[in-house]
Amino acid sequence: MKRLQDKVALITGGAAGIGLETARLFLTEGAKVALVDLKKDDLAKAERELGGLGDVIAIAADVSSPEDAARYVAETVTKFGRIDVFFNNAGIEGKVAPLVEQRIEDFDRVIAVNVRGAFLGLQHVLPVMIGQKSGSVINMSSIAGLKGSPNVAPYITSKHAVVGLTRAAAIEVASSNVRVNSVHPSPVNTRMMRSLEDGFNPGHGDDVKQALQASIPLGRYGEASDIAKLVLFLASDDSAFITGAQYPVDGGMAAG
Repeated sequence: MKRLQDKVALITGGAAGIGLETARLFLTEGAKVALVDLKKDDLAKAERELGGLGDVIAIAADVSSPEDAARYVAETVTKFGRIDVFFNNAGIEGKVAPLVEQRIEDFDRVIAVNVRGAFLGLQHVLPVMIGQKSGSVINMSSIAGLKGSPNVAPYITSKHAVVGLTRAAAIEVASSNVRVNSVHPSPVNTRMMRSLEDGFNPGHGDDVKQALQASIPLGRYGEASDIAKLVLFLASDDSAFITGAQYPVDGGMAAG
């Protein structure tokens, strides 16, 4: 039996990077998958790429919009009848700059996607899971949600907020057999890290990457597949007694 056989998974930020890799793994493990993303072209490409692996739908939505959040949940339930797994993954990195140079509109945008978006997803998915008396939510945080780092204060703030959101939600829905956990990756080989590397030292992103890799005890960035495997564990019944927890997947960064 596959680990997610006949389960329905909803993934925000599903058109690329960790979201796309997790969708691929979920499909191979027997899940039906709804992909949500703001970028319609990337979403259409992802749907075509994954279509041969199983039952997948794509929904274009802005996770920071209450109307869009209600719609992507409703469309998933209409298509598949339930939601067993919610990978609350959508996020943006924001601008790289000292805190005193961050514009309020840049701060607000990061909070809108990374915190408001995560909150709205929970607000609309949790009633479905409570009604089923089952479900697993995996919120995407970061190593940045467990420790500080200079020049990315809005991102750091947002990822710390996801920890609080995870803990509060986990306590509220535990009596309904719904679990809520968060994952905390180190730097991962995705578009987001290319953007951050260049932001930290424009034109010298490779130097930044080498320095960051040297700070990771295992000596390398994570791959999207490394994160997807942890998300699969938390989505599956193998983690049935785990909720309200924070899971670093960081090559040892949090140990230092």
